[in-house]
Amino acid sequence: MALVSLTRIGEIAHVQLNRPEKRNAMSFAMLHELVHTANKIRKDKSIRVVILSGQGDAFSAGIDLSDLNNPKNMLYAGWELLKPGQSIFQKANLIWQTLPVPVIAALHGHCLGAGMQLALGADIRICHPDCKLSIMESRWGLVPDMGLTRSIKDIIPLDLAKELTLTGRIFDGNYAKEIGLVTHLNTDPVAHAMQLAEELIQRSPDALLAGKRVLDAMAHQPKRALRLEKLWQFKLILGQNSKIARLKDKKPELNFKPRQFG
Repeated sequence: MALVSLTRIGEIAHVQLNRPEKRNAMSFAMLHELVHTANKIRKDKSIRVVILSGQGDAFSAGIDLSDLNNPKNMLYAGWELLKPGQSIFQKANLIWQTLPVPVIAALHGHCLGAGMQLALGADIRICHPDCKLSIMESRWGLVPDMGLTRSIKDIIPLDLAKELTLTGRIFDGNYAKEIGLVTHLNTDPVAHAMQLAEELIQRSPDALLAGKRVLDAMAHQPKRALRLEKLWQFKLILGQNSKIARLKDKKPELNFKPRQFG
């Protein structure tokens, strides 16, 4: 059975963590499946939005501690932590930021530790008010090492990020919304995510890509952001979908072409 499922609803890809009996705890195998699924989506230019969610009672209860504590996995985990570049733990969560389409995380039940870091890798987070969230690693004597230092940047202030990381405090969706850690609250996060995805696919897929790229640059590569604004605008003006977008008010029956760039 696949640990990560991918289903299509038209141009929307719904990616679900699929270990409901374990509250979608992330095993090493699941991390690899997340990367494989993201790469599959990257290659499919007909996909225009991704929704990330968890099957069963939780988004994800965090890393699978039985995997982490298994002596057979220690050598592998050690190599992943010491090798150059991103570890599999980081890549599984940060790869969603690199996709050329918007990624919406729909959070319910529990979103803890590794699950929290996966959610932060999405562009937009929609959360059930009763969802329990935590940057939990300090409770196990560990530090968040799955891309948090990149994904949480500019989402909440540094002092608050330190407080939540150092305490490992568990909080609910209402508090997460209050501090800006999640984008929206809804008692049906997947339905809200689907509604937003339907709105997004009314826009040029190349404009969605360009918007994501320039805003990510604003947060993570500020010296490049202004140059990227100009570069992407030049590319879009020359592209097919920009022409279609400018005609759509008068000709709503026109359909966008598959994503041309990225």
